[in-house]
Amino acid sequence: MLVVTVLIYIAVQVLPGNVAQIVLGRTATPQRVAALQASLHLNRPLPVRYLDWLAGMLTGHFGDSTAALAQGMTVPVWHAIAGPLGNSLILGGITLLAFIPICLVLGTLAALHAGRAADHVISLSALSASALPEFLVGTLLIVIFFTELNLLPPIASVNPGQTPLSDPRILILPVLTLLCISTAFGTRLLRASIVEVLGEDYVAMARLNGVRESRVIVRYALRNALGPSIQVIAQMIQYLVGGIIITESVFNYPGIGTALVQAVLVRDPQEVSVVATILAAFYIVVNILADLAVSLAVPRLRTRL
Repeated sequence: MLVVTVLIYIAVQVLPGNVAQIVLGRTATPQRVAALQASLHLNRPLPVRYLDWLAGMLTGHFGDSTAALAQGMTVPVWHAIAGPLGNSLILGGITLLAFIPICLVLGTLAALHAGRAADHVISLSALSASALPEFLVGTLLIVIFFTELNLLPPIASVNPGQTPLSDPRILILPVLTLLCISTAFGTRLLRASIVEVLGEDYVAMARLNGVRESRVIVRYALRNALGPSIQVIAQMIQYLVGGIIITESVFNYPGIGTALVQAVLVRDPQEVSVVATILAAFYIVVNILADLAVSLAVPRLRTRL
């Protein structure tokens, strides 16, 4: 995580151009540029600025928005990103709640009919869906559900003071876009893990002993495929970190991805570095929690530890 913060901060700070002059735009007089550079401590050495920024991140002081300072306002970065972060959590949480049962059903169905028509249909559909980028899927959904059918809004706008849950219709197309890609990957991975488990000797022995097929699937196959299933869910959550940025941009959804894109466009290095660090920390934490969950769920892994 320390290496990630160094890379993020350096990448943001060494972008070409004078940050103060770009942020001020047409009002960038030499006096105003010098004043903004002083307020942003841009005249200090880069290592010193990084250490000050890192100390603020560790203590919960994320600094003030550079773009707001250029307009004579003081807007803490956390106040600027708290709302979008909550909106993204709502979008990601709903997607995850739909992802788990869909992947479980499709992956199990494909594994139980491996090599047959149902497996071919599910696998080919998943492969085709996984090859499509998010912006193309989102555009196609807008054409179908708005342009042709006029059923759903093409823009996921949220009124000030409200949450996306105030009008759940705006969440349908972004959720479908994320599900199309994530479910395709999740179904294929889950199918592979269940097929592997179904080929184990203990599954064959259970069937030879007359155990009902439903019990074999639930008690032996799915239970022992729990470890890979947790990794599938973790990979899907990690995908959301990147995929949600593109999806929010397509639908103009007021989430953390849209906030990051806007911060890049207005050249707000403070907000960009904070958002990128939060996303990176989230990615790392998900990895750690997934590894711990797999170790707790699979007894043989605990004995190896």
